[in-house]
Amino acid sequence: MKTGVLAHLFGCLPHRELARQIGAAGYNHVQLAVWKAISDVDSSAPGQLTAEAAQSVRDAFAAENVQVAILGCYLHMFDRNEEQRKVNIARFKELLRFAPDFGCGIVAFETGVNPGQDYTDADWSVMRSTLAELAEEAGRYGVKVGLEAADRHLVGNAQQLDQMLREVGSPHIGVVLDPGNLMNETNFNNQDEVIDEAFRLLGSRIIACHAKDRLWSDNGQLLATPAGFGQMNYDRYAKHLVDLGLDVPIIMEEAAISQMEQTRSFIEGKIRQAAEAQQSQV
Repeated sequence: MKTGVLAHLFGCLPHRELARQIGAAGYNHVQLAVWKAISDVDSSAPGQLTAEAAQSVRDAFAAENVQVAILGCYLHMFDRNEEQRKVNIARFKELLRFAPDFGCGIVAFETGVNPGQDYTDADWSVMRSTLAELAEEAGRYGVKVGLEAADRHLVGNAQQLDQMLREVGSPHIGVVLDPGNLMNETNFNNQDEVIDEAFRLLGSRIIACHAKDRLWSDNGQLLATPAGFGQMNYDRYAKHLVDLGLDVPIIMEEAAISQMEQTRSFIEGKIRQAAEAQQSQV
């Protein structure tokens, strides 16, 4: 399992320059949030993105031996403002439509956050309907919606993600798993249980993974850091990945360019160690 990277960690650049820098850094796949990473393709509103633009991005990345493995669409997908929600859904559907032109099979998102984590049954119902609509659209284009649970979001933990997937019941949805996103100040000291639960409930539906770390600050805040710079149990994370035999994109998060090589070596080293441990038990 090789480590990819969030494209926008390199900045927001013209797509050929972005592809060149990512390829030069030795990555062979990325998660691409078009409007965060590419400065010369307009996808800021429905109707702006085109198949030709998507194909140009695909070809620029392919020329550098880089695949767009995942498209990121991190918008508020149950926004209580109905007009804004319609815009967000339309932008997501455009990414699903053009994903094959990007050479990509996954469009990923987190549900969105209300200030103060003010969530109601109505919010859940809207999100469920939205997800079902997106899943139906994904099926038309032969791609998958990747849903990621994130603390403080409407779908904020493994149990809620499992529930949402069961309620929608579509084969066109998979899980983007980021154990670091499931951690908070309350559960981090029991992180092994959080990681185990995520794989128990969601493991068979994982289609991509993210890799960040978490670290207690001196004043008791739980910070996000690059993998290997924190206190998360990556041995346990890697063991679950290897035990499941997963061959999915692993996307590095949080790292500055100067930290990327160390972070990648850490992630791939943990996976290699887990695989060697598994083989020694055969």
